[in-house]
Amino acid sequence: MVTIHGLPRDGEDGAMDDRLAPLLQRFELKSRVFYAGNLCSLVNFDAVEGVGHLHLLRGGHLQLTAPDGRVHDFDEPSLIFFPRATSHRLHANQGDGADLVCASVELGTSLGNPLVQGLPSPLVLPLREVPSLGGVLQALFLEAFAEGSGREAALSRLSEVVLIYLLRHAIDGGLLRSGAVAGLADARLAKAMNAMHAAPARAWTLHDLASLAGMSRARFAARFTDVVGQPAIDYLAGLRLGMAQTLLVQGRQVKTIADEVGYSSPNALTRAFTQRLGQTPTAWLAQQAER
Repeated sequence: MVTIHGLPRDGEDGAMDDRLAPLLQRFELKSRVFYAGNLCSLVNFDAVEGVGHLHLLRGGHLQLTAPDGRVHDFDEPSLIFFPRATSHRLHANQGDGADLVCASVELGTSLGNPLVQGLPSPLVLPLREVPSLGGVLQALFLEAFAEGSGREAALSRLSEVVLIYLLRHAIDGGLLRSGAVAGLADARLAKAMNAMHAAPARAWTLHDLASLAGMSRARFAARFTDVVGQPAIDYLAGLRLGMAQTLLVQGRQVKTIADEVGYSSPNALTRAFTQRLGQTPTAWLAQQAER
């Protein structure tokens, strides 16, 4: 393994301080920019399972109509992120229009990615409130409104970096009150969550996790449920099954992944999968193939 000077190697203490890396390694983030330009019309976005949307407004006036019919007006550079499949409408008046970059996003929502839990849909932020995005947004907008070679690939990669910076900002700034991102923003809970993310197959007990958080078992259990929105052991079960779903989509078989995701046998994994998701792994995979 090649080590870049200044970065910790796997297993060193510094690596455990990265609250996003373990989940981003297990649930692949994909983004594809499909529009970049001046919008001066109305566009409807349909809800497609597993696909969210990222809209970046560089300038102009934009209206967003949410599924509940509420209209949101944007008159300054802003970020609008739908982490889950959500129908919505964007409208820019003819004339000056709105300089806009739009991307479809796959964040593993249909595969149980914990990062999506608790994220509002949409998550809206004026760009001035996220100064850490300044450099990457400058590069993204430069690519978006030019015609350089490799433009499409560059835009999609840059939009993925925007999403990572956005998640980092949400964690570091404690933007959310509930869900996995809120848990990762809690210094004590993050220690236990990082451990589960890094080694989900380990036979974690509530006592183990509480010890990592430096809390009593009762206090940890109550705090985890209050912040993340579910008991720690339930969270771990969801993480394991999300991993199983990801591996199944990659072509792995139940018999080869049970131990890897923390189950004693393929039958035990199948039982847990069916109980939580309402169908067997085989039936679920067939349904995914149809979609």
